[in-house]
Amino acid sequence: MTLHLTRTRILAVGSLAFVGGIFFASSMKWTDRLFAQAGAMATRPSQAQVQSLADASNAFVSISEHITPAVVSIQAERDPRARANRRAPQVPEKGQLPGQGQAPPGLEEFFRQFQDQQPQQPQRAQESSGSGFLVSRDGYILTNNHVIEGADRVKVAMQDRRVFDARVVGRDATTDIAVLKIEGRNFTAVTLGDDDQVRIGEWVLAIGNPLGLDFTVTAGIVSAKGRGLVGLARTQYDISDFIQTDAAINPGNSGGPLVNARGEVVGINSAIASQTGFYSGYGFAIPITLAKQVMDDLIAFGEIRRAVIGVSIGEVSPEDAAVAGLREIAGVKVQAYSGTDSPALRAGIEPGDVITRVDNKPVARVGQLQRIVRAKKPGDVVAVEAMRYGTKKTFSVRLTAAPRDNGVVAVADEETVPEKQPTNSRLGIAVEPVSAELVQLSRMPEEYRGVRVAAIDPGSPSENRLAVNDVIVQILPSKKRIGSTTDLQDVLTGVSAGDIVSFLVYSPVRGGGGTTRVVNIRAQAGR
Repeated sequence: MTLHLTRTRILAVGSLAFVGGIFFASSMKWTDRLFAQAGAMATRPSQAQVQSLADASNAFVSISEHITPAVVSIQAERDPRARANRRAPQVPEKGQLPGQGQAPPGLEEFFRQFQDQQPQQPQRAQESSGSGFLVSRDGYILTNNHVIEGADRVKVAMQDRRVFDARVVGRDATTDIAVLKIEGRNFTAVTLGDDDQVRIGEWVLAIGNPLGLDFTVTAGIVSAKGRGLVGLARTQYDISDFIQTDAAINPGNSGGPLVNARGEVVGINSAIASQTGFYSGYGFAIPITLAKQVMDDLIAFGEIRRAVIGVSIGEVSPEDAAVAGLREIAGVKVQAYSGTDSPALRAGIEPGDVITRVDNKPVARVGQLQRIVRAKKPGDVVAVEAMRYGTKKTFSVRLTAAPRDNGVVAVADEETVPEKQPTNSRLGIAVEPVSAELVQLSRMPEEYRGVRVAAIDPGSPSENRLAVNDVIVQILPSKKRIGSTTDLQDVLTGVSAGDIVSFLVYSPVRGGGGTTRVVNIRAQAGR
């Protein structure tokens, strides 16, 4: 009875307090504000949210106004080469039908005489355009190499419509960086940032001159870092450490700055991923720290002094990690040496090794390795840790300068694939002996004359790992020579589904200079 009365009293007091609170709030007009705020939250952003958006918009405005005067439009002019445009038709190679620009066999001299008699038409200078930006008040400009490559004259236009003749201080194809110089003083220059501090997801602006539209600003975020451009690398020294952004980048943006929210340039817009040639959501910028290193070398020495380990490298696949004995799929796989004087060769690094640390810093991908090494100079010594078939190895490598010829990689022309080839069902490939014709065309060294890949089954584990005309040279880690199709078949006899097979593969090049790499393939169930 006592307990019941107590509860009743408590409920009565609570009710009176609640009602009194409502009257009090009503007298102070708090309820109007509460209900109004709740309604506003359901239908439109709050004032604080609107102000936040306005602040972000004003930040973009301030950055644009600060940076755009330092951005330039670049016009590269190339004089016409009359002789180059009047070449005689090419003689078809064996097995090739005459096509456009090709003379039928036996009529080459006739067509050559006919062409030489054609009157020459006046030709205009060819022009291409791009972007750049001033990095110093005395007129040094950063841009892309491909914007001015092959130019006979370069002109630079400012936002205030002044036009200057520019001098090419230097350029580097592997990093796609070029430095220009215009005469004058007190130019507006950008502030360079630190791309190492750039975070995925942060806002950036891309500024340039796309599609003939001068001084255009687009906004987006950093989508990724350490990106390589698959299919665009021309040499084994090309960078694989691009900043990826969804800020719209189109033809003409090349060479323009990628700017962070603090108004600092963190990259040079360089490429887009597109099937149409226009913006499709992915753009790529060269990290500004790399660009600055290249610029400093070009200004001081007229060339870059890039340090290299002396190997061609690639990303690690699940099969590579399993073969190396790694718990995680990370590191950089050594494919081959850059030459007989390779520092890696002298230090004891072997193709197939997976580099995991350099200079006591972890290396998870190609871009990280390049970032560490490019901060060094030729002659510096670095400690390299690698995994080799389950065993940890440590090396001391004295870096050397990258060769000036840049080691351009080419691909041999495919030979005709026979109509039917016996296919190895475990790997999904058909192989045959290396022909004398292929040896002659590619000047193939004796030690690389193994068995040629003649066909690859679609969807097989060898697809995208091997290519037609690749030559399988050795089985690893035993380094047993594969000199015939029988040798390869004997090696694969004991291979079961799920096993990983390691090969040393040679890719021939017409005229000589082929390359080697290590390929790890996980066998599939036989069909």
